[in-house]
Amino acid sequence: MFSAVFTLLGMIGAAMALPALRMRQTGASCAGLGTGATDTATFNFTLTAYSSTDEGTTTYPLVLAYGPPGDSPAASEWVYSTYASWGSNSWPYNTLIEGAVYPQPGPNEQGLGAYDFEVQTGGEVAFFVTVEESNPQPAEIYCAVPDTSSNDYVLAVNNDPNNFSLYSRDDFTFARLSDLKLPVTFRISQLEGTRKSRPYTELLEKPELRFHGVQQSPELSDLYVTCQLVADNKPLTIPFRTSHKAFKKDYTWNEWITLPIRYCDLPLSAQVTFTVWDIAGPRSAVPVGGSTFRLFGKKWSLRRGKHRLLLWPDREADGAIETTTPSKVGTRDEMGRLEKLVKKYERGDMPKSDWLDPTTFRKMAEIHAAETEKSENLFLYIDLPRFDFPVIFSEPDSSNTASTSTSVAQPAPPVSVAPQQSVLTDASLWAVVDPDVVRENPVEDKHRRLVRSHRSSPYDRELKPNAKIRDELSEILNYAPSQPLTSEEKDLIWKFRFYLTRDKRGLTKFLKSVTWRDPSEVKQAVEELLPQWTEIDTDDALELLGPNIVDSRVRAFAVKQLSRADDDELLLYLLQLVQALKFESAASDQRSSRSTSSAISYDDSGLADFLVARAVRNPILGNRLHWYLMVEVATKDEVIARMYGKVVFKFMGKLEAEGGTERRELMRRQGELVATLAKRARDLRMSKDPRPKKIEKLRAFLADSKNSLALMTPLPLPLNARVEVTGIIAEKSSVFKSNMFPMLLYFQCIDGSEYPLIFKDGDDMRQDQLVIQLFTLMDRLLRKENLDLKLSPYDVLATGPAQGMAQFIPSKTIAAIVSEHGTLLNYLRAHYPDEGSVGTYGVEPGVIDTFVKSCAGYCVVTYLLGVGDRHLDNLLLAPDGHFFHVDFGYILGRDPKPLAPPVKVCKEMVDAMGGVQSVHYTRFKNFCFTAFTILRKSANLILNLVTLMVDANIPHIKHRDVHEQVLGKFCLDMTEEQAIEHFEKLLNDISPFTVVLDRMHDWAQYWRS
Repeated sequence: MFSAVFTLLGMIGAAMALPALRMRQTGASCAGLGTGATDTATFNFTLTAYSSTDEGTTTYPLVLAYGPPGDSPAASEWVYSTYASWGSNSWPYNTLIEGAVYPQPGPNEQGLGAYDFEVQTGGEVAFFVTVEESNPQPAEIYCAVPDTSSNDYVLAVNNDPNNFSLYSRDDFTFARLSDLKLPVTFRISQLEGTRKSRPYTELLEKPELRFHGVQQSPELSDLYVTCQLVADNKPLTIPFRTSHKAFKKDYTWNEWITLPIRYCDLPLSAQVTFTVWDIAGPRSAVPVGGSTFRLFGKKWSLRRGKHRLLLWPDREADGAIETTTPSKVGTRDEMGRLEKLVKKYERGDMPKSDWLDPTTFRKMAEIHAAETEKSENLFLYIDLPRFDFPVIFSEPDSSNTASTSTSVAQPAPPVSVAPQQSVLTDASLWAVVDPDVVRENPVEDKHRRLVRSHRSSPYDRELKPNAKIRDELSEILNYAPSQPLTSEEKDLIWKFRFYLTRDKRGLTKFLKSVTWRDPSEVKQAVEELLPQWTEIDTDDALELLGPNIVDSRVRAFAVKQLSRADDDELLLYLLQLVQALKFESAASDQRSSRSTSSAISYDDSGLADFLVARAVRNPILGNRLHWYLMVEVATKDEVIARMYGKVVFKFMGKLEAEGGTERRELMRRQGELVATLAKRARDLRMSKDPRPKKIEKLRAFLADSKNSLALMTPLPLPLNARVEVTGIIAEKSSVFKSNMFPMLLYFQCIDGSEYPLIFKDGDDMRQDQLVIQLFTLMDRLLRKENLDLKLSPYDVLATGPAQGMAQFIPSKTIAAIVSEHGTLLNYLRAHYPDEGSVGTYGVEPGVIDTFVKSCAGYCVVTYLLGVGDRHLDNLLLAPDGHFFHVDFGYILGRDPKPLAPPVKVCKEMVDAMGGVQSVHYTRFKNFCFTAFTILRKSANLILNLVTLMVDANIPHIKHRDVHEQVLGKFCLDMTEEQAIEHFEKLLNDISPFTVVLDRMHDWAQYWRS
């Protein structure tokens, strides 16, 4: 006898992955395989289909394989099967289909059969498989069900949820609710439908109806929404309501509600009641309609995305288990069907078509308008957070629960333990969840108000710290921007707030110590202390423009401080300042329903006006601002795109008013040039022609006079507006050999020189643009300290979310140099020989000096930004000794290679300096230590710049804690000597494993070519 094990491998869809779901049933009914010459085993099981759509039918191609126990159907040494029988009325007998096994059967594997079966949602298909085996051994039946028709369906074996266990090579399919520690959040979007006034006959019978809002202003009355979390007929929170809003065109709130409960604390029966209210007279309201919305679907998954809730007219949502006001009913209308298709589209379950989708959505908008006109129902739209993966309900695992194991446990010797002692000392047994732990302690709140009593304000004005407190304050002011302050530290800063007004470092820490829900504190902080604060540095001004600062007066103060910067310095921060405009919109629109303080100002801080004014004044700055804005306008987020579109309109209007018609025309021509190049790059990328043919087509296209590219009216280059070009040199242009086939274009400049650049389509260059911008900033910081490390931060400009251009610097990769010249010294010696030199190995001393300095500079800046995927094909060297990095697809500690060193110093670089014992290598290390020490002083500036880019949709920054990644590199918790020692250890760690990875990369490139 043996226990049959069934493994069902099914493909299910997730937001970001297509992993496999593994379902296993043990101990199923089966006949025994004896020891005779031939025996038979019968496997019985049932497949059940479940769907998130709650209805419908799907077809599954089922494939079976038979073999020894293993982790997958690809297990070796399969037992050869001689006979298969399907034991259901709808299944054929003696089925044997070669090549239908999933995956393909090997030489020792055998497919038992394949058959398409149809399962109604909730329906079952029961069958058994009989296997006659000549050499009986323990075996498994593998059921492979590739879900090719719908990603919504999941199969269960014998309807047993314990059969489910998840595994994936690279991605997780779903998240557990018990691991989600965020507060429950949703957005109340808008109300759809037509509200009709009461008939006059009803008004005559009930005159009090005349005071209802729908009678007073039938177009758009003052409505508000209340919501409450309930479970098992009991409220879990107090009711929340939307803030007052004056409606102009439609009932749109777009207001986020955050409940004081975390997702991990939700019960499975959690529901949210929504009731829309209208004015019914003085101090009274009447329900327009109510709806009860379940937070979990039938598959125990947390609902996400946009939902349309049916409002039951003139009724308040009851929130009962058997609710009479459900958010959905069985009847389906056309709009409901289309919205379900949109959800599938957003989840990636439907293929996307760039040319057809816009037309489809326009048609759906027309259908939506028509359905709204003829429908008598009211619908409330809400938005739930869109998590990367489905969130499945699960209760927290008990830490003292013994894990199951397939092995037989050996009996342990008896140990006498005092029961009371074991119970009392086991903290996990007595863990109690306190729902009020995240709320402010009322006793501490009372203490804070007493300590910060404004009756003591006159005494605080003259208060000065003693030496000990002064040291404590200095330590607090040196904290990193991301480090939170304790309540004691906040009280200390508040106590000496007047003393700190003369310290430029103190403003950001002071604002963190303000209790923003206390109107009196806010008024004193913003109206009294802020105007008399001394001028602050740029890094602190950038921090004040981040997402954590809401009050527009504080943001306006930061804008005022930035106005002191010259245009060159402003150009360094322009990318982040454009991103900060998103937080301007958030500060003015996202008012919480719980924010009752009227002391906080949500007015415009003037950041957009400041950027537009400076851009109009400086053409170079204006050109960059124009392209940064155009990239944001092209994003998929319509709200963000519309907000940036308003800034573009303001910019163009200001240019027109200031007589900048010619500059507007130049920007229009730049847009046409970029669009033409992007279309040609896309055609070359999609073309199946070999590379020589692509180059020939590109040169013919550029030389064609119809395209006006070979010769054009002088035009500032979008990549660098300081360079004016008059055409593209067709015979020098080429196409690179890579996946995206980027174009190499040589532009003819107005002064007779040439400007080569690389144009890419299909690749997001915003991350490269950010890295190069930070390299440029670091180079400027080093030069301020009279340290020129010969960095080469070439120009990069993203002209769209998936296209852009970069300056091309004539150089060669270290891999190519080693292949052609053997060593880097031979390469430098071939271009700049100096046989009479002493100590520079036959190379001009200036070239060696440039090489040593640039190696040191890039070692430090790439380490600080956590640049990964470093190999000999993205380390380049120019003939004059300038060493630099390209291709920044991995940053902030991400690296596709295991055990990659934090500091990239390859063996070829050290050999070119003369080895680790040479004078040049010693100079190289000293340059590294000096640069690292200088840049540590500007850690806050770099951190704030990276933090402002979190919402810029850059892959390796989005949804990541960039604070820890960046701060860990600067070692701010160490002294300067300790930090240098730490960096020296990283510098000396030239692991031989790195050399092996470089060689493997070379082999991969060789076989790929």
